[in-house]
Amino acid sequence: MIQVKNLKRYYKTGDVIIKALNGVSFNVEKGEFIAIMGASGSGKTTLLRILGLIDHQTKGDYLIKELNLKILPEEQRRYYRLTQLGYVFQDYALINEMTALENVSILSLMADGSKKESIETAHEALKKVGLDGMVNRIPDKLSGGEKQRVAIARAIAKKPNILFADEPCANLDSKTSEQVLNVFKDLNEKYNQTIIMVTHEKWHTKFVSRIITLKDGLIISDKKIK
Repeated sequence: MIQVKNLKRYYKTGDVIIKALNGVSFNVEKGEFIAIMGASGSGKTTLLRILGLIDHQTKGDYLIKELNLKILPEEQRRYYRLTQLGYVFQDYALINEMTALENVSILSLMADGSKKESIETAHEALKKVGLDGMVNRIPDKLSGGEKQRVAIARAIAKKPNILFADEPCANLDSKTSEQVLNVFKDLNEKYNQTIIMVTHEKWHTKFVSRIITLKDGLIISDKKIK
């Protein structure tokens, strides 16, 4: 499903070239739940941003279903990102003035979906994450774990090829984190959702099927655990 070939991302700071990624290669099969791990500065967030089409690689190829995303014009990249990829961030990124249902349906509306279809898919997504009884609550009336589940529902409402999660439990306590990670696991096992998650917590790995560990912009370990 995904092919990453010799991916590199270099930054220049003054006269210093920082090699955030320095030749990363791996494949991802449909339905894998992958944790990307490594110390701060290892390149894991840079990798996720490139895979999520938020950033550009300096060199190397990145393919999804044999489509080389490097060659897409910027407008097509944006449309692909909006319609084919899902994102969950550590800060939820919800709109406070909108209900849970409105927060989830907004991306479908932005992608020119009909209002009826957008609301139907939002209801379905909220039900999948266990929030079908809270569709009319605004974020201020939700707990941290509930806010993150709304963010997950928003990401999966458009049925993305891949769901990306960047430290999704960073702002949550361990009990709430486990609840959120169980939602990811359920989506992965019940619906065969491909998930790539950046985390630094070792105990999170009990929920995933594979761990890719980075150090200094290189993969030092790639291990399937299920």
